[in-house]
Amino acid sequence: MGWGSGYRVFNNVADGLIEAGASDEVKEKTLTKLIADLQAEDWDTELDSLQSYRHDPAIVRAFAAHDIHWED
Repeated sequence: MGWGSGYRVFNNVADGLIEAGASDEVKEKTLTKLIADLQAEDWDTELDSLQSYRHDPAIVRAFAAHDIHWED
């Protein structure tokens, strides 16, 4: 059984970075590490979070670094 609450954690951090006007570099670096940490805790709702940000290239790259891709 995975950890679905990671969705809320990830999305809150991603939203905060976006609202703060973080650069793409900062978003990608921060979220790549966060994704790794959440996956280490058995995060199983990665695609739900990716779906919310699939139009943000930096966030998509952060997921892609962990082989998580959105298929349109």
